[in-house]
Amino acid sequence: MVIQKNKTQLAVLGAGPGGYHSAFRAADAGFEVTLIDTNRALGGACLHVGCIPSKTLLHLSELLDEKNYLTECGIDLGEPKINLSRLREYKNKVISQLSKGLSQLASKRKVRFYSGRGSFLDAHTLRLNDENGGEEHLSFDYAVVATGSRPFIPEAWHFESPFLMNSSRALDLEDVPQKFLVIGGGYIGLEIGSVYAALGSQVTLVEQLPTLLSQTDPDLVAPLRKKMEKKFSALYLSSRILSLNEIEGEIKVKIETLQGLKEEIFNKVLIAVGRIPNSSGLNLSATQVKLDKQGFIVVDPHQKTEEPHIFAIGDICPGPMLAHKASYEARIVVDNLKGNPARFDAKAIPCVVYTNPQIAWCGLTENEAKKLGQEVRVLTFPWIALGAAVSRGKTNGLTKIIVDPKNGQVKGAGITGHGAGDLIAEMVLAIEMGATATDLAMAIHPHPSLSESIMEASELYEGGSVHLFKQR
Repeated sequence: MVIQKNKTQLAVLGAGPGGYHSAFRAADAGFEVTLIDTNRALGGACLHVGCIPSKTLLHLSELLDEKNYLTECGIDLGEPKINLSRLREYKNKVISQLSKGLSQLASKRKVRFYSGRGSFLDAHTLRLNDENGGEEHLSFDYAVVATGSRPFIPEAWHFESPFLMNSSRALDLEDVPQKFLVIGGGYIGLEIGSVYAALGSQVTLVEQLPTLLSQTDPDLVAPLRKKMEKKFSALYLSSRILSLNEIEGEIKVKIETLQGLKEEIFNKVLIAVGRIPNSSGLNLSATQVKLDKQGFIVVDPHQKTEEPHIFAIGDICPGPMLAHKASYEARIVVDNLKGNPARFDAKAIPCVVYTNPQIAWCGLTENEAKKLGQEVRVLTFPWIALGAAVSRGKTNGLTKIIVDPKNGQVKGAGITGHGAGDLIAEMVLAIEMGATATDLAMAIHPHPSLSESIMEASELYEGGSVHLFKQR
């Protein structure tokens, strides 16, 4: 076999958000770039089996949820008919459109794309293997490792079954099972469970912890939990799976709940208990790059590894596994390549759960403040008092702002409700710019809009909101 040998200034392993942002920004700065991914198309897990397909389906699920509200308002559209084949086609069309766009952008920037698997031969050379057995040795001046993450499956549940799914396969929408079990009460389990419930499945969710979305404040989660208790067939918190067994084309499950032991049969089971970094198979031992105990690549604030010319970004590094964090880190890397010593200094990384209602938060949470013993003031405005929310039938929301009690500086925020993922951006900007609650209150917000909830909550710092009466 003939091994080709090539050279590039920058080699980027992984073509997800972090990877292609690094490649495109570096190309714009004049670097010769080779982008490598095991997929045949750009976009990574986020575009093909994660963020984009899940949010496409969640949007359609929310439209289905609107049916009852429309009927109450005097608009009866009848019972919706689900065409699963056309639903899959639409989802795939969205993915294809975005993927082709990325390919065109790579081509116009003269970024070379290699479809295959990359691993390190040494600190300045990659071995590239394509699906046809071809091999190439690529030497580089700089490298970015952005290989992302994959669903974590506990060892006890490592058995092949067409009825046992991870999040990637669940988004294929092979069918709509009558009885669908979701293991895990994090954002992935809640989002995918919401999709299947909207399509007609009887969804049961099991979470080992006493609350859903344990990383955020309970008052933000409460409206969603109330909705899920109605939407799902069963919601078991402080519960755990004792066994999973495939029996005659179904999965028999033993669940230890607060109400006692339950044995149930499900047509499909989704395991959504977290994700792990894709650091195995890279042959990092051929370099000085270090991994922590969880398998994440250790980096400094400049995203540099123990090899100063090798950077790592995204899910492969410690921190929230979020596409927008990876994109931010890509900017840091390219700034460093250009000679600007940029570092990770973001004060607020927004987190969004795209259920109905949505939940979004950034900066310091109320729970974190309590654990740190940090004195804060919490400003909360319920959407039941918000004109835009009432007019749209979206009153099951709230906006809360965490501020320094001494000067009103915004330290964190959380929003539950329709469009929370879009509204949270204003709060990220406020935190990054050191804005105060007074700054937000004095900024004119359009009426009627959901963004007014930020203004109304901010007004509470200096006494009270016009639309909330406070007994003196």
